[in-house]
Amino acid sequence: MAQTPAPAATLHKGNGDNGKRPPGRPRSEESHRAILRSTLKLLRQPGGFSELSIEAIAADANVSKATVYRWWPSKAAVVADAFATSSEDELQFPDTGSLRKDMAVQMRRLIRILRSERGKVVAALVAGGQSDPELIEAFRERFLWPRRRQAYKRLQAAMGRGELARNTDLDLVLDALYGAIYMRLMIQHAELREELADQICAMVLKDCKER
Repeated sequence: MAQTPAPAATLHKGNGDNGKRPPGRPRSEESHRAILRSTLKLLRQPGGFSELSIEAIAADANVSKATVYRWWPSKAAVVADAFATSSEDELQFPDTGSLRKDMAVQMRRLIRILRSERGKVVAALVAGGQSDPELIEAFRERFLWPRRRQAYKRLQAAMGRGELARNTDLDLVLDALYGAIYMRLMIQHAELREELADQICAMVLKDCKER
């Protein structure tokens, strides 16, 4: 007797039912990028961060709200990631062999970004974060700390070359280097110009022993 063919569903086991993808499918990089692009786009509209919503982001990116929440727990996280991703390549630290040059170049790049439309995103995150712990945490974890860890490596390399003393407080150095930049961004008591990077480095790293 001829063997009865197996049902189609059995033959295609592992491909999901009715053409649906199985749980745990790889995320769509195209949708991911679209969400980040839409977030930056909508942030430039009147109302900025305060008027931004997950619903608006999803609609503009042509994805569902569930898709957005699959990757980000909150609006703050999406915004922080959107800014971090848009500036990631620009804010890489060079490796010239000179700490002062490395820091000045990267700080100039940061100032250039903060002077652009993207600077409003940072200002909104920092300002709003003063009364919203979730918002400032998203900014720290998704933007500040990744950059900070890169800066630590440059400072540690400088210590290895003898440019900085072994007992240098790395956090204090970084706060001194970048604090004035963020103060001018937020307080606007003086113009935020690229030349400020060179002036700060000359002051903070004046005892740096370059080779």
